[in-house]
Amino acid sequence: MTNAVKGPASYFPSIEKKYGRPIAEWKDLIRSSPLTKHMELVSWLKSEHGLGHGHANALVAHTLAEDSGK
Repeated sequence: MTNAVKGPASYFPSIEKKYGRPIAEWKDLIRSSPLTKHMELVSWLKSEHGLGHGHANALVAHTLAEDSGK
C-alpha cells in the first residue's frame, strides 16, 4: 500500500511539469510578493504567471499553511 500525497501538495508534480519551475521557486515568489491575502495571491499567480486556478490555489494554500505553522 502506498501513501498517496493528499491536499495541495498532490498538485506539485503536475505544477512542476506544466510550468517548468520547482515548487520551492513558486513558494519563494509567493513569499516575496507584497500581497498577503489568499485570493489576492491566487489572482496574481494566474494573471502574472499564467497558472491555472487549481494550481495557483494549491501553491498559495500550501505556502500560507506552512508559514503559519499549520
